[in-house]
Amino acid sequence: MIDLSFVIPCYNEEGNVRVIYDAIHAVFDPEGIRTEIVMVNDGSKDNTRKALKELYNEHKDEALKVISFSRNFGKEAAILCGMRHTTGAHVCFIDADMQQRPEVALEMYRKLTEDEDLDCVAAYQAERKEGKLLTFFKNCFYRLINKMCDIDFVQGASDFRILKRPMVDAILSLPEYYRFSKGIFSWVGFNTFFMPYEVQERNAGSSSWNFRKLFKYAIEGIVGYTTTPLQISTVLGVIVSALAVIYMVILIIKTLVMGIDVPGYATTLSFVLLIGGIQLLMLGIIGEYLAKAYIQGKNRPVYIEKEVLEGSLKDGEFDGK
Repeated sequence: MIDLSFVIPCYNEEGNVRVIYDAIHAVFDPEGIRTEIVMVNDGSKDNTRKALKELYNEHKDEALKVISFSRNFGKEAAILCGMRHTTGAHVCFIDADMQQRPEVALEMYRKLTEDEDLDCVAAYQAERKEGKLLTFFKNCFYRLINKMCDIDFVQGASDFRILKRPMVDAILSLPEYYRFSKGIFSWVGFNTFFMPYEVQERNAGSSSWNFRKLFKYAIEGIVGYTTTPLQISTVLGVIVSALAVIYMVILIIKTLVMGIDVPGYATTLSFVLLIGGIQLLMLGIIGEYLAKAYIQGKNRPVYIEKEVLEGSLKDGEFDGK
């Protein structure tokens, strides 16, 4: 029986896959913890697929699985795919770039197995090493989404976490196409302990995340876990309508008291532009929700597997590496 399955999304990580594989075994094998490693190649544009196949060919007799997508479907799809291929009693999500160390994962695993009441141990950055501007926007996002949603999003919590099998099965039961892991982890519930950790430097390569991708990720989280923006549309509509009625009453009174008076061109144009801008904004918000519902209604798969390589380690065996 596998004690702990690792799910490792890989996008342009040719210089890291062997390093993370060796590091996991170096940390967990001396502890007698039976591990399984599931690496998902998310349509990498470098030689990640080649590096993974070479690694697999060297360790066919071990609990190693390598799945390659037909194209890039995103980290969320890679996490879902990896979970579906795991067999362990516990599942750990960890990045391939070595910023999240296996040594920390071992501490998380011990904490989870020692406390029967816990279902998950999640790591969060005690001190962020990002720029002040990016940190500011992330803080704003967490404040905003926590005010909008009924579930709690812990600031700084990452996908780096270990789950017990019942929680994994609960996550896999969710059929949604657009997956926002931080929201899913909170929505399914279960008892979670948040452990601080320090992010390390990347072993090789550069991060594929940028401000545009993070902004898109934030929008998906808000649209996926709250309908508050739609309610804001209703509130703004009521406010604008009330202001329009008040303005109309003022014009009528001025006309009756002072005679026919044509309002200023600048004032009228400003109101038209303001209302038009609000309408377009609300249409855009509604469009986001309709687009998500449209894609979900197609029932397309979240990802497509191009190649699956599985090691031959059987239950009850341990590679003893």
